[in-house]
Amino acid sequence: MRWYHDYLRWLYRTGRPNLFARVQNWLSARAFAAGIMPRRVAALGIRGRRSGRLIWFPIVLTEFDGRRYVVSMLGANVNWVRNLTAAGGRAILRHGRRESVRLVSVDTESRAPILRRYLQLAPGARPHIPVPRDAPVAAFEPISPDYPAFRIAPGQ
Repeated sequence: MRWYHDYLRWLYRTGRPNLFARVQNWLSARAFAAGIMPRRVAALGIRGRRSGRLIWFPIVLTEFDGRRYVVSMLGANVNWVRNLTAAGGRAILRHGRRESVRLVSVDTESRAPILRRYLQLAPGARPHIPVPRDAPVAAFEPISPDYPAFRIAPGQ
């Protein structure tokens, strides 16, 4: 499985998706939005802060303590997080049906158990987060400031 880990790192080796990752993400977002994949995946649409265009990409929905969350596997310095901030947290979630949502940033102190659950559900994120998925929650606390998590709330 080392080759798979290396492949996933290669897709985002510069901190941004390469061409192959962009095509793969576009195809995944289409499939996830149609609702033909498991319920734990969806397509997230956020308005571009410069273009104003709705940009779609695939995400893993993380359920923890009865709430749904979205995590940035590449950290805070990625376009979708910056676009989300510019959009005031407003986004659209699609998995068979369209849902207007508001993504609310989770406090750093509360992220560790969410990050742990996210790694259990998202195999594609494991090479990007430097903690094993079966590590105790305490192991996620030092890295929690580096990986934004957002609670999914009803939109306006």
